Amino acid sequence: MPYFDLGTHTQPVRTTSRRAQRWFDRGMIWCYGFNHEEAVVCFHKALTHDPHLAMAHWGIAHASGPNYNLGWHHVTPEARVAMLETVHRHLDLALSLADGAVACERALIGALVTRHPADASIEDYAPYHAAYADAMRSVHAAFPDDLNVIALFAEAMLNRSPWLLWDIGTGTAREGTDTLEAKALMERAFDERPDAWDHPGLLHMYIHLMEMSPTPEAALRHGDRLTALVPESGHLIHMPTHIDVLTGAYQSAVERNLKASVADEKFLAHAGADNFYTLYRAHNYSFTLYAAMFLGQKHTALRAADNIIRILPEDVLRKYADWTEASIPKKQHVMIRFGMWDEILAQPMPGDPDLYCMTTAIMHYAKAIACANTGGNPAAHEKAFQAARGRVPDTRLLFNNTCVDLLKIAEQMMLGEIAYHAGRHTAAFDHLRAAVILDDGLLYDEPWGWMQPARHALGALLLEQGQCDEAEAIYRADLGLDTTLPRPCQHPGNVWSLHGLHECLTRRGETAESAHIHAQLKRAMARADVDIRGSCYCRGQKVPA
Repeated sequence: MPYFDLGTHTQPVRTTSRRAQRWFDRGMIWCYGFNHEEAVVCFHKALTHDPHLAMAHWGIAHASGPNYNLGWHHVTPEARVAMLETVHRHLDLALSLADGAVACERALIGALVTRHPADASIEDYAPYHAAYADAMRSVHAAFPDDLNVIALFAEAMLNRSPWLLWDIGTGTAREGTDTLEAKALMERAFDERPDAWDHPGLLHMYIHLMEMSPTPEAALRHGDRLTALVPESGHLIHMPTHIDVLTGAYQSAVERNLKASVADEKFLAHAGADNFYTLYRAHNYSFTLYAAMFLGQKHTALRAADNIIRILPEDVLRKYADWTEASIPKKQHVMIRFGMWDEILAQPMPGDPDLYCMTTAIMHYAKAIACANTGGNPAAHEKAFQAARGRVPDTRLLFNNTCVDLLKIAEQMMLGEIAYHAGRHTAAFDHLRAAVILDDGLLYDEPWGWMQPARHALGALLLEQGQCDEAEAIYRADLGLDTTLPRPCQHPGNVWSLHGLHECLTRRGETAESAHIHAQLKRAMARADVDIRGSCYCRGQKVPA
């Protein structure tokens, strides 16, 4: 069978073997697409065609260490030892062969030496990331026109502060980061070098740089270029959707992630599920689910949720539980989003509550909300939620956020809806306002760690009680129309808040803005596959269509 179509990017290295060069290029493209395990496979294949290729050993060492999405703090002590053994073995081999390499290759090998400690027991990796960034700064000074050097230097700077590049509240670069230097470096390349627009690593890094910035739309063109550049790298097809969801291009996010998942399924057939890339497969389906919910596309969201469950069987979960298990209950958020109360209550609980600890807690959360919305008694599920919550370890993550923090939002959402449907409206709104604060306070992530904005429930129930002024402020914040608020709470153009805002404007007799919002709402509702009559089904859909 032919190998994956990875496009045409090349990073020429000193070798007399065309096959070694081809496999090295494939390894680099997989590195730029964050499929580091397959990159290592490719670098090893390069060595079968040229055993003296120093850069293939460099590639294995580069791909085997910590990266933007797999920090040192995520790696177990045993895995740290194995990681550093691999890295240092291949760095030693690269150094032993460096006399046969060109000057830039020798510089890259020397720089990578600074990135890895000798002792796996160290806890603070920051000095090594900083040392590597400094070393790559020197490499770039010596080879300023090499696009691969620019991409690797940019990645080295971003790795110093992954997912913490900007202070979202102020819109400024975080103090102590290389954010602005990385921005200037990459933007200069894009401005001055037409071929920079064909470099998957540069495009990928720029999207990560700008997604947290106050102007994520600056990376729209870069995403448009990247999504078609490497036809069978699922993660690179997907990456532009980090910008799509921030700019309200939810349909584009759905379509691109579905395309990415086709590539991912091919890789699953090639390599199986027992690899770290499984997280990226789940990530792409999660993005589909997330964007589809903002579009009001119930069936697309449900299919994505079912695919997450399908690609994370129990044997995979047991090996990568802290990384993957929290993706399983995302289906509960879809079912709540679309008011599937009977289906939620009919679900059997998972068999192993210790393995499926986050799933168990979120399912009881969902069942408690379903009971509250159908006139049942949620007390048993509320109690079970609290018990299940206590079994969730601090190490259980939904990517950048801990499940412990996510369950704090679940608790406030659950208590808010229980109180509301019991007629205790003041207490309900206090809980839901607390959920909004917790939701906004999560660590930056895409898709956002809490899948259904807490504002959607709060706004819907405020409107039901005639508290239109606060509801309007809630919807404006969610749509990004309140520029005094930080960006994490903004979901521009989503159909749910457009509906809520239009109702608020209509109720107070506003006509000019109402017509503008109504035009947006009509376009948004044309893509929905459900009848939307409020920003949350917890309102009981009591409003005229």
